[in-house]
Amino acid sequence: MRLGKPIAVATLFWAGALVWVSQTSGLPAGSTVVQAAEDRDRNNGDHEGNLDRDLASVLSAAGFTGDIQRTFQRRIEKNLGRRINPKLVELGRLLWFDKGQSLGRDNTCGGCHSPTNGLGDTQTLAIGVQNNNVVGPGRSGPRNQRRTPSAVNTALYPAMMWNGRFNSLSLDPFDTSDGFRFPFPEADQRFSRQEDMKHGITHLLQAQAHMPPTELIEVAGFTGTCPNGVPDPTLGPRFCQFDDGKGETVPLPDPSTGNRNEPIRQKTMHILNSMPAYRRLFGSVFPEVAKGDPIDFYMFGKAIAEFEFSLVFADAPLDQFARGDRDAMTKSEKRGALVFFGKANCAQCHKVEGKSNEMFSDFQERVIGVPQIAPSFGKGKGNVIFAGPGEDEDFGLEEITGQQEDRYKFRTAPLRNLAVSPGFFHNGAFTSLEDAIRFHLNVHAEGKKYNPVTAGVPEDLTHRLGPQVPRHLLDPLVQRRIKLTDQEFDNLVTFVRDGLLDKEATKLCHLIPRSVPSGMPVMVFQGCP
Repeated sequence: MRLGKPIAVATLFWAGALVWVSQTSGLPAGSTVVQAAEDRDRNNGDHEGNLDRDLASVLSAAGFTGDIQRTFQRRIEKNLGRRINPKLVELGRLLWFDKGQSLGRDNTCGGCHSPTNGLGDTQTLAIGVQNNNVVGPGRSGPRNQRRTPSAVNTALYPAMMWNGRFNSLSLDPFDTSDGFRFPFPEADQRFSRQEDMKHGITHLLQAQAHMPPTELIEVAGFTGTCPNGVPDPTLGPRFCQFDDGKGETVPLPDPSTGNRNEPIRQKTMHILNSMPAYRRLFGSVFPEVAKGDPIDFYMFGKAIAEFEFSLVFADAPLDQFARGDRDAMTKSEKRGALVFFGKANCAQCHKVEGKSNEMFSDFQERVIGVPQIAPSFGKGKGNVIFAGPGEDEDFGLEEITGQQEDRYKFRTAPLRNLAVSPGFFHNGAFTSLEDAIRFHLNVHAEGKKYNPVTAGVPEDLTHRLGPQVPRHLLDPLVQRRIKLTDQEFDNLVTFVRDGLLDKEATKLCHLIPRSVPSGMPVMVFQGCP
């Protein structure tokens, strides 16, 4: 049986198409503003003033304000009915880096969401449990199914995970009135409208934070899943090799659902409630704990979410330019932005208007045919059995819906702060931004000649290449090649890499605590003092 729930927490690079900006954005296809700017650029006759006016017009027509960071502060305070609580942020930060609250006792959020990479992965394909306690290029252990997305700016996302399996049905992370979409059994039980109101769940992140600790491959581990060599009926005998006896024993599935999520959460809470330091910390924020009530998982989820609320870094050069600072961007970044919104046709899927929250994503699932790489299954190699006859495919959204028409669909990724990523797309199939963009401009042809060695992925991921996604399954928006000149291509890369980077996202080593409440050693973060 395949392990059905891969890497968690909150950015597939460009799981959407590079296509004409949406008609609803106010910038019609063939815009004379974009065309005029492109003509001047081709003729090398553009003046700085013309370039600035053209870009300002394009951004205005697309509805881009560059003010989303300040807007977020107002919206989150309205959502919570209060300001962000520094004590709760600090509690969430400590939990983020403390292995002591996990059943596997060797990984936690920070092991995959590292401050060295904008709270994203240090790996092209994630390594969760049974790691070597190192976070960075030297991390080793069995690989999971997908690359860990960045946790930065996730407070603004209406849909999470590479296959979009956690989302707000209102398409607004701040609006829970329509409830959430979570896979069975969470949506109908833990996150029903009644439960949300009862426990004060007002934001998508407060619900999503309930999930990562339950993932065996990420945090919980496999200890006790093959007692005395007897295979777990859910996992099967092939997973017995991962039961190393380390950490806490994973509880049996809940008989009513056949699912381990809630039993794992309850055991995690038992661990936290046994630690006086965490009792004090939770008690300083939740009066009921101070009075003697137990810490519950709704409190845990709120602490993790509150920390993530403090991680909005969306003040890139493009934002500053949109607010009036014409010197915030270089000429190359400005020209690249015009290519992005114009000839390269990026902005229909990588949207900036409306419920996109200026995150450069429509947060929809699409097929773009990313080359399929997969680690070998086995101890120290990979701990997920991939799909397909060769066990070397990732079926994406189909894993959640069970519908074959959803095969190979992945969520359009937000594009902010990509400069800190070591890999792109849901599986890190490309390690350079240039190669990732080049693939996107000519999906079928580039996919056909893909070579994992020249793409630069780690050696252990170069041996198994799944079948190419059939051309007829590709999203219509990436069916045709988009031709750019060398200069246009270079400018586009510069814009995506530098024009969308908030440099504050590169300065996060200070988040790593010197010690954590459990008393366990903090992981070693390569690249941080």
